[in-house]
Amino acid sequence: MIIKGIKKRWIINSLGFTISIFTILVIIFSMVVRGYFYSGIQQTIRGRTNELYEILRGRTLKKNSDFVDVAKVYVENFSDNKIMEIMIFDEDNNVAVTSSGFLPEMREIMPDYDKAKENKDGVGTWEGKSHQGERLMAVTRCIYDGSHRFLGAVRYVVSLEEANYRVVLSTIMILVLEIIIIFFMVVSGMYFIKSIVRPVSEICGKAKRIAEGDFHIKIDKKYDDEIGELSDTINYMAEELDASEKLKNEFISSVSHELRTPLTAIKGWAETMQMCDSDEETMKRGLDTIVKESGRLSWIVEGLLDFSSIKEKRIKLIKEKIDILAELGEAVYMFKERAKEEKKTLIYNEPKSIPAVIGDKNRLRQVFINIIDNALKYTSEGGGVSVNVGTKGGNVYVSVTDNGCGIPAEHLPNITKKFYKANYLKRGSGIGLAIVDEIVVLHGGKLNIISEEGFGTTVTVNFPIAKDEKREEPAKEQPENDMA
Repeated sequence: MIIKGIKKRWIINSLGFTISIFTILVIIFSMVVRGYFYSGIQQTIRGRTNELYEILRGRTLKKNSDFVDVAKVYVENFSDNKIMEIMIFDEDNNVAVTSSGFLPEMREIMPDYDKAKENKDGVGTWEGKSHQGERLMAVTRCIYDGSHRFLGAVRYVVSLEEANYRVVLSTIMILVLEIIIIFFMVVSGMYFIKSIVRPVSEICGKAKRIAEGDFHIKIDKKYDDEIGELSDTINYMAEELDASEKLKNEFISSVSHELRTPLTAIKGWAETMQMCDSDEETMKRGLDTIVKESGRLSWIVEGLLDFSSIKEKRIKLIKEKIDILAELGEAVYMFKERAKEEKKTLIYNEPKSIPAVIGDKNRLRQVFINIIDNALKYTSEGGGVSVNVGTKGGNVYVSVTDNGCGIPAEHLPNITKKFYKANYLKRGSGIGLAIVDEIVVLHGGKLNIISEEGFGTTVTVNFPIAKDEKREEPAKEQPENDMA
């Protein structure tokens, strides 16, 4: 089975690093244990080298052979002859006595003896292999009389095979412990990785289904951690996508209805006007309707194009210092006749003067038209809409208030979202306030909506006063008049 993904990364990084560290620790441990055993053996041997000195102290040796005789008695009574071998050298550098009873072969190397004769303290140490391949440690001590005359030397030889066996055994025990630790580490690690990989795989599978359009799918939250948080996030994303899909479908349905109505009227009157017996009055009514409904179609299409341009950041503003009252006045004038026809009142409380703002006059007029159109749309027959202008806190504000049906509180946070409609019984595409909000933001302003269901709505837009206007005497702030 090919290991990939998180498992592969864990094996390469964590497990590989752990094994490397353990291997280094085992090597260090084996070196420390070896050093400990070898150092203990060497100290033990060096301690025994003083024994012959103590025996010879106070004795008078008339000739060199007396030294060999004393050393021979020492060797015969040596208690540790089973664990180490003793060699006695005479003054002619020859091996005179051994604890084993056998003289060494001529080819046996004894570097410690040469070192002992060269060193000032008369002691030499050697560690190595014999000609038979056995690992040995040897310590030689030269013996001198009171006049510093060389009498001979004593050499202690210990086999290191037992020490090496203990070092190897200790290392094996540590390796076994390491393998056990790594085994449990792998088991726990794989269990932990499994607890991550399985949920992630499940999340990936369900995320693919969400990408294919199944927004009703839910991911079960099994852990209260980052995986659980990821599950909650994807579930939230699915809900939002589902809501967006519904809004999109409702938008398409709404726009289709909005387009169908004027098209039906245009087609109907065009077919009526085709009749040969159509009188002049019928022709006039038909042409008026066609012009009116064509303008309505144009308004809908332009709104869609504007929304697309704003969302894709393709809109370009032609900013200049403008008189906001002129643009607002034109927007109000456009709806005067419509308000009369729908038996509604449209009141414009126009101040004498207002500071200039920097903006695109066509886009600002579009903002005012959309807001007033919405206010009239949701105001019942006999109701009214008031438009107020003033200054407050370095801004020019335009406030449009109606006493219509109002907006339910649960809809207010979403009212400026694209395609969102609080009331599907009213005509419209659901992008009017979304366009207004984008244009206002592009002008450095702010859109604020206050509404109470059954009592009406107030939509206010604020725009910064032009900088050079702020140096002049500020205009008197106008109150935000509400309709009675």
